[in-house]
Amino acid sequence: MNDYALELAGIEKVYKRGLPGEVAVLRGATLEVRRGEVVALVAPSGAGKSTLLHIAGLLDTPDAGSVALTGRNMVGLSDRDRTLARRGDVGFIYQFHHLLPEFTALENVVIPQLANGVAPAMAETRAHDLLARVGVADRASHRPAALSGGEQQRVAFCRALANGPKLLLADEPTGNLDPETSDQVFGTLMSLVRETGLAALIATHNLDLAARMDRIVRLDQGRVTEIKAAAPKPVQG
Repeated sequence: MNDYALELAGIEKVYKRGLPGEVAVLRGATLEVRRGEVVALVAPSGAGKSTLLHIAGLLDTPDAGSVALTGRNMVGLSDRDRTLARRGDVGFIYQFHHLLPEFTALENVVIPQLANGVAPAMAETRAHDLLARVGVADRASHRPAALSGGEQQRVAFCRALANGPKLLLADEPTGNLDPETSDQVFGTLMSLVRETGLAALIATHNLDLAARMDRIVRLDQGRVTEIKAAAPKPVQG
């Protein structure tokens, strides 16, 4: 079995902004994330971290380079196959929760499962379990407007994990929260990731939070460099 949930190799992305100007956002970016590993992605504003996450999550395509999820090459797939791979293998969390306002917390976690072909009863059972894990089971029947910011983001975590993805991508998932709530919500996220054993790539400006992850990589000048390497595994005697 391939040990990597995500493999990006030589990713290039150029945006055209009128003539004759072009902006090269990614210039040969390479990154691998192992199963069960949590990697922090730090970058200056405008460096292209959102573009990198969108390419990793099959929301955008690179101009050059390769993208593989769980060992499967994603470049050149049809839109339908990319959608199916994204729906089943990738979970997304954003700075703003983007919950559907007309639906309850429970329904927000159920709907992605229904779209993935899960039976309604099974989807509700999993949604209840996930909401309980993050401490908002008693808020299941509330719509997003009735939830606090921290509660909304916890529900968003559950929605991202609803279909059992292999890779979690998060773009400033606590950036819209106050420091205390941010710390609590991040702890919840890390617990979920550790429990499920999936790979996670988390973009953040918060270096204190980044230090709590397994590795830290930096995106600058279109390339990925390592800041904090993974701690060595103990030698088996």
